[in-house]
Amino acid sequence: MADLLQTLTQLERALHHPGSVLAAAQCDALLHADFFEVGKSGLRYSRQQVLAYLSQTSGQAPPVVETSDYQVHELGADCALLTYACVHAGDSAPFKVLRSSIWRRTPSGWQLFYHQGTVAP
Repeated sequence: MADLLQTLTQLERALHHPGSVLAAAQCDALLHADFFEVGKSGLRYSRQQVLAYLSQTSGQAPPVVETSDYQVHELGADCALLTYACVHAGDSAPFKVLRSSIWRRTPSGWQLFYHQGTVAP
């Protein structure tokens, strides 16, 4: 379980700001074909919307994001839930977001199937 936690944590962190960390092809490979996200705003985003957004951030400095409390929960043989907390610190007032991601193991490796962020008090 520790290996799975390390693997998924590394993949998740790479996606925090892929425009400066991952090439477009790598980002595309990490998102499952059926990926979708519910953002901290409560809005639903499709895979295409997320890829378009991430391609617009290319070359920008990564946002200041501090993450902690990573936990992994196996949901099945090839499916896992990763949860963690992050604090967005930047130009505005810092805020905390609780995040959860469902990862699926595919023939090409682990891919992000679902992601959600919920603003915490």
